[in-house]
Amino acid sequence: MNSNNRSLILGVDGGASKTVVLLGDGQSGVIIGRGRSGGSNFHAHDKTAAFAELESAIAKAFADAGLPRQPVQAICAGLAGVSRPEDEAMVASWVRQRGISQRLLIANDGWLVIAAGTPDGVGIGVICGTGSIAVGRDAAGAMSRAGGWGYLFGDEGSGHDLAIMALRAAASAADGRGPATELLPALLRHWQLQLPEDFITFLYGLADPRLMLGDVGPLVIQIAEAGDAVALDIVQRAGNELARAVAAVQRTLQLANPVPLALAGSMIVHGIPLQRALDTALVQYGIMAQSTPVSDPAEGALRLALRMTQETTVFNGEWQ
Repeated sequence: MNSNNRSLILGVDGGASKTVVLLGDGQSGVIIGRGRSGGSNFHAHDKTAAFAELESAIAKAFADAGLPRQPVQAICAGLAGVSRPEDEAMVASWVRQRGISQRLLIANDGWLVIAAGTPDGVGIGVICGTGSIAVGRDAAGAMSRAGGWGYLFGDEGSGHDLAIMALRAAASAADGRGPATELLPALLRHWQLQLPEDFITFLYGLADPRLMLGDVGPLVIQIAEAGDAVALDIVQRAGNELARAVAAVQRTLQLANPVPLALAGSMIVHGIPLQRALDTALVQYGIMAQSTPVSDPAEGALRLALRMTQETTVFNGEWQ
């Protein structure tokens, strides 16, 4: 088939640290090219840099498919930091100016996860990486969310939350206020510190301590897997918090059991103990979950782009 006559679609997952673009066949939705670049979060990076990363990832997807750059039939873009109407208008203008497509849907990361990890785009998506949120969609297209309030007063059950709970447990163990835990020596080794008191000078001396906490969550899960009681308790508490968010969404949307549950984000996709903790906690809420890990939310964006090409699908801020 001549490439200029081929129907193509694009799915984009643009986050703070990376941008993933999938080029798909517009008839079948099959992935034919992948592109990856740096972060395109419009809050974490200036607009010029964010668009440059988007441009790079799109170009790489076409190159990976062995196709010349050309307009696509539809593009669905899940872009972190694009939430206001003026932001969406800016992205739409850029997509048109670059000749990418005349049909654009900007979706939040929750949409992508639900689209990628549930049979019919109906169910609940749990995103648990550095932050956390639960997002749901029912068969009528109604959406609901819980969590996602950020590190200052939200993101319970996230990697950041695990790190803070681990530091508090380590400090309590150092003081004798709490039980002994392998978390204390493990964190000292992790940051190459000598004494518990060094946590103070090390972390409070940083302009943004959050950057140093990003890889602590997986360490907590690793120590929990080794059987440390304190770490196991922390992981279960995180699972309880994620379950509370799922239960809130389930109540709002009145989703019946079994509830399709799409899991995304490095902490939950790779953290089997956290998945088990979530499952255990959901039982307490009477929720039977059918969980599906989503390693690449961009696949959800591609599915939504395919829906955009179908005459039976109408998009008006949500797919129907």
